[in-house]
Amino acid sequence: MTEATITRLLAEARRGLDRLTPADAYVAQQGGALLVDVRREDQRERFGAPPGALPIDLTILEWRLDPTSPWRLPLAVAGLRPVVFCQEGFSSSLAAARLQALGLTGATDIDGGFGAWAAAGLPVADTLPERVF
Repeated sequence: MTEATITRLLAEARRGLDRLTPADAYVAQQGGALLVDVRREDQRERFGAPPGALPIDLTILEWRLDPTSPWRLPLAVAGLRPVVFCQEGFSSSLAAARLQALGLTGATDIDGGFGAWAAAGLPVADTLPERVF
């Protein structure tokens, strides 16, 4: 039996994702994809966030976006295309893979996370929405 390491788990998660560049994520958002910000609140306050991104705490992500969950958000329906991002693009890959396992086959993440989004000069809002609990 091969021992699991975070490097191996991350590589396995990413094999199933069609990861997006920040520019492609922006285009996907304009086309109806949902940007999901799983960063900590202090990171969002310090660095800002893409306009329209929905902040969801990473610890409850699956419960809020699983279309079959009694704790889902109203927008969590079959066919939802969540594009998850964290600060650097690591934990978001694992999160997107978990969403795919729940049946959200269009789930993916942003390669490089919010850091790459900001470095690409894409829009960043100073006023942040409330975090979803």
